[in-house]
Amino acid sequence: MAFPLLFFLLITSLSSIPLSHSKLSLDYYAKTCPRFDSIVQEIVYSKQTQAPTTAAATLRLFFHDCAVDGCDASVLIRSSATNKSERDNDINHSLAGDAYDVVSRIKTAVELECPGIVSCSDILAMATRDLIIMTGGPHYKVRLGRKDGFVSQASHVEGHISRANNSLNQMIAIFQSMGFTVQEMVALTAGGHTIGFAHCSEFSSRLFGKNPDPTLNPKFAEALKRHCANYSTDPNIAVFLDIVTPGRFDNNFLKNLQKGLGILASDSALMKDPRTVAIVNQYALDNNLFFRDFSRAMEKLSVLGVKTGHKGEVRKRCDMFNNVD
Repeated sequence: MAFPLLFFLLITSLSSIPLSHSKLSLDYYAKTCPRFDSIVQEIVYSKQTQAPTTAAATLRLFFHDCAVDGCDASVLIRSSATNKSERDNDINHSLAGDAYDVVSRIKTAVELECPGIVSCSDILAMATRDLIIMTGGPHYKVRLGRKDGFVSQASHVEGHISRANNSLNQMIAIFQSMGFTVQEMVALTAGGHTIGFAHCSEFSSRLFGKNPDPTLNPKFAEALKRHCANYSTDPNIAVFLDIVTPGRFDNNFLKNLQKGLGILASDSALMKDPRTVAIVNQYALDNNLFFRDFSRAMEKLSVLGVKTGHKGEVRKRCDMFNNVD
């Protein structure tokens, strides 16, 4: 089987919005910070142009934030002498710096325009949506008015985010605990991975372990082994999860799974189980259906566990609580 040239240019996660989130609105900043939307768009465009993996990194950052204690920007908090924060749980060590940077850039600009008004959690939600659109993905509505959370603890992360070697049962259980169906799980996973990337250490056992994964396409496995040969000495070596159109948000990732070109074991598992294989096949056949279901799932994800009113704050800096001495 011949692989696309782009493979050899590989680089070094449907329901209505709950009524309980009625405090959120599409025009939340219309009067208090009317240029919020345009500021986000301008900075997102600039950052994505400079660093084309920003979209994938930010989408992953957003999911990792929402999956642990809700969409409250808790993943942005840096650890202190008295608190080990979410971002220092080992599963978050691979979150890319470009995602943190784009949020920081937007926060700085917004604070100059309308100080103390816009939360970091709203910035992360909007930046994620706009970056998805910029890479060719669907538009979906982002309701605003989230507050930033008061808690960020590394101990809260485990069991809330799927690992690359999780079984399908484990993945389904994690998504169900957040209120997502199996179909929504597939849509979110495909959406994150169509423009996503993974470090070789996340799938090295499929290539170099005592029992290499026999389900990997042999030629594909050999190419991966060559690319990841030095992963143990260079932990930054990474590959795109979609080897055909890595920079474009589309359903090619799902088509690749049908051909045995899933890089992560957790992705390949989607093609081996009757609960998910039909969904993968549907989305691989119908890009519009994939976009529709992904959009609905993202709207649902974006209001997961949000804080409003006195249950949160608007941080002055996204990486620090306001009450830090």
